[in-house]
Amino acid sequence: MKITPLGAAGEVTGSSFLVESGEKKFLVDCGLFQGDPESEERNRSFSFDPREIETVFLTHAHLDHCGRLPLLFKKGFRGKIYSTKATRDLAQFILLDAAKVQEEDFLRQSRKKKRAGEEALPPLYSEGDVLFSLALFSSVPYNSPIPLSSNLKVTFRQSGHVLGSAFLIFEEKGKRVVFSGDLGNPHRNVVPDPDLPPECDLVFCESTYGDRSHKTLEESIEELKEAINWAYNAGGNVAIPSFALERAQDVLYYLRNLREEKQVPQNPVFLDSPLSINLTEVYQHYIEELDEELRALISQGKDPFHFPGLEFTPTVEQSRAINQKNRIIVIAGSGMCQGGRILHHLKHNLWREDSAIVFVGYQARYTLGRAIVDGAKKVHIFGEPIAVKARIYTINGFSAHGDQRVLLGWLKSTGRAEVILIHGEENSAFSLATELKATNRSVKIAEQGRVYEI
Repeated sequence: MKITPLGAAGEVTGSSFLVESGEKKFLVDCGLFQGDPESEERNRSFSFDPREIETVFLTHAHLDHCGRLPLLFKKGFRGKIYSTKATRDLAQFILLDAAKVQEEDFLRQSRKKKRAGEEALPPLYSEGDVLFSLALFSSVPYNSPIPLSSNLKVTFRQSGHVLGSAFLIFEEKGKRVVFSGDLGNPHRNVVPDPDLPPECDLVFCESTYGDRSHKTLEESIEELKEAINWAYNAGGNVAIPSFALERAQDVLYYLRNLREEKQVPQNPVFLDSPLSINLTEVYQHYIEELDEELRALISQGKDPFHFPGLEFTPTVEQSRAINQKNRIIVIAGSGMCQGGRILHHLKHNLWREDSAIVFVGYQARYTLGRAIVDGAKKVHIFGEPIAVKARIYTINGFSAHGDQRVLLGWLKSTGRAEVILIHGEENSAFSLATELKATNRSVKIAEQGRVYEI
């Protein structure tokens, strides 16, 4: 078996791995590159012929793992896409939203380019490409081996990252190769804890937070409470940039608990993201696959994602009206502030000394969110310079990624397998590699385009 990283090697986004077994070619994930200034160009082509790919195995529905599947179809792929059923349902909304955003960006850029006598790059794919690619999905259950040939099989296991997420175990002629996908933080109350992997020969493991420890969930909830109370007492707002999948649902869950326990004011809360709203509805169709504590809450007749004072705002008019209000909490995308409605809320709140911006997710290099977290005093939004005077909170305990301790514990179950670190910036991967080498593990940091063979 040969494995070639085509993305998420020395970086966080663009997850994609070419797996070759005999004459068969497979992909593990087919994600978008994000944040990098060259990502637009990198997303437009593949280093292989999509028509030669027999199957794609999708670990979960985040855009940096599934975002180029419609482009793969557009360029000739006609094989199967294996995923859990929940992942397929989530991917439907995420990919259709991505196609819509690309079309809107294209129309906007076309107007600007035309005035400059230039042409805008067309969207990567259309809504039609998304719908055709969705028809290729085949849903698989957890823990049930899928035969791919007489010598090769793959099994999906719970990774505890988001609803429907999985890590993969490939078995061929007595050898095992594991792909971690993204590994979740245990004890987060919304999705189940990650399963432990079996002993194997080779493991490709994410390293997003391989260089640090998260705050505990309790500390993070306390910090969220502090931010809300501070802004309310100061007379300002709370803006929470949030990933539509998982983070928005987590934040709603913890906000609901804080409000029910009267630990924060009962000021209005807005979920200002059509995609987040749709994905929250998907979560409610898969209650049996969520964490036992959440299911216990539902058994008491309590809706974990709805509470008095919460308003969903799917329309543009509703979104605009939010910025006429004060002492509110607004949750909006995108999570790294690269687009979406959060930009409008940042424009209206970043310059206010009485408001708080609460980051609850990873901020990749070159993104607006990363610039704010790193202490920028001024940023540009819609071409306008905006002073950063709001109080900035970075709460990493809500992360859907395991920290160094979690990753080391998970890898311990793989025995003496060689470790290839993926899905992490250089510092994170290097730090995790150092910890692993101290336990005499064989470890490498993945290089894009390099072939790893077993």
